Amino acid sequence: MKKKIIVLSLMAFGFLTITPAIANNEPGTSTVISLADWKKSKTGTWAGKKDGKTYWYKLDKEAKLWSSADGKKWAAVENGMWADKDNKWLKINNGKLVWTTDGNNWAEVPEWKWEGSDGKWYKFDDKWTLWVNA
Repeated sequence: MKKKIIVLSLMAFGFLTITPAIANNEPGTSTVISLADWKKSKTGTWAGKKDGKTYWYKLDKEAKLWSSADGKKWAAVENGMWADKDNKWLKINNGKLVWTTDGNNWAEVPEWKWEGSDGKWYKFDDKWTLWVNA
């Protein structure tokens, strides 16, 4: 019973604290509520572009990259790179997902997520499992 009273008290305090802050939102400020709905990819594939053509990509168990133009015939990607929607090149390097716009300066991809050429958002977890925001 004590736990229920404590939980209800905390909920009431949170409601009373947050509601006025949202209602009195100052000009130039914003309130963002993100309800990202990430799901484990059923196929383990994502869309990318190369030379203006859409390709499908996937990782094998050793996190090596494979590509396919039709989703049926797969070939290893020798340089291990693919392009996102904004034409940034991505690759896995030293156990991290990195990207570049110039081919020289590489940086770790924040939260390991990127937008595919199909407009969907993708991300890897620490075991290289692919997730998609549907």
